[in-house]
Amino acid sequence: MEPSSGFSQDGATNDATQGKVSENAMAVTQVTLSDFRSYPFQRLETDTRSVVFTGPNGAGKTNLLEALSFLVPGRGLRRSKVQDISRRSPGEPEDTRRPWGVAAVAQTPEGTTELGTGRDPGNLGNGRERRLVKVNGETVKSQSVLAEHLSMVWLTPQMDRLFIDGASARRRFLDRLVYGFDPAHSGRLSAWDKAARSRLKLLKEGQADGDWLSALETTMAEKAIAIAAARRQMAERLDAACQDADGLFPKASVEIVGRMEEMLNSQPALAVEEQLRTALNVSRRQDGETGSTSEGPQKSDLKVVHLTKKVEAEQCSTGEQKALLIAIVLADARLRAAERGAPPILLLDEIAAHLDGQRREALFGEIFSLGAQAWVTGTDHAVFSSLGDKVRFFSVDNGTVRPQ
Repeated sequence: MEPSSGFSQDGATNDATQGKVSENAMAVTQVTLSDFRSYPFQRLETDTRSVVFTGPNGAGKTNLLEALSFLVPGRGLRRSKVQDISRRSPGEPEDTRRPWGVAAVAQTPEGTTELGTGRDPGNLGNGRERRLVKVNGETVKSQSVLAEHLSMVWLTPQMDRLFIDGASARRRFLDRLVYGFDPAHSGRLSAWDKAARSRLKLLKEGQADGDWLSALETTMAEKAIAIAAARRQMAERLDAACQDADGLFPKASVEIVGRMEEMLNSQPALAVEEQLRTALNVSRRQDGETGSTSEGPQKSDLKVVHLTKKVEAEQCSTGEQKALLIAIVLADARLRAAERGAPPILLLDEIAAHLDGQRREALFGEIFSLGAQAWVTGTDHAVFSSLGDKVRFFSVDNGTVRPQ
């Protein structure tokens, strides 16, 4: 099947009424996929308006959003391993070693920037899979550099269960929002996780060196308090922004709850850090026996309350939970726009599900008001038809994308 060529639209203007972002905002205007999921090759060219992909389930719409999500640090909106993204033809083994790639031209507050990322062809199948990152044609050492150029936040159908699934998904959701303001947060989480895994390995072996354990516990305590403080600050800012908002999306109370966060409310960070270090020392035997770390940021949870109904999010209806999620994401976008001078790019997969017509209109009204670019998927074109030429429409079918 022939891949579609680039698309452009004649006569487009920069008028804000056409849904375009401002000159200093963030937008992707070209994206190219190579051997990515279901796409052997696909290039899309658009302008700074929001983009809507419509088509049947399984057509490849989410794959397009996932590709965009790799233009910021992390594992993308599906949290996939690098080796699992390579395109596979029918009958090919799961460890197909194609070096997938995503390249984009982006408008950023600093100007036009070329970004690229993909599976490192020099490490295919060697057990040390990683992805390369390039900025304006130059290879950079760390994914974190991407955060200096683009900021994104996404909502997927899997996140509709955020308030009723385990706490780890809610922590990841909040951490993703923290990245938008503090890219170093990712490094703290990685350092905590690496130190915690090393400590547990030593404890399980039963021949741990005390000095080495103490050094690991010092690292864990330092990173844990920094993680807790960043989450706490982000939750407080979201809480204020959600309660100040007007419109059809519910006002929400947002709070990160946990032992460390509670201690930080009344004690200096250094004092809490010392207490955590002591607690880790005391719990060595228990942690070695259970194979888990009894103290740390992995014990915290995000608590959200629907303020109008005074009901915790997990007790709300499916539609109300979706509305609360959108309210938080929009609050985050407003905060980023105020602080960074540009709202994040929004990736909204099957966003129309569980939203009535009024709330769909309200969502896009907020997006246009913010001057944000959104990339949206849905199965029914008619649901978005009222947006007219404020967005770019593309149809997706069987891995082929065409302008609509």
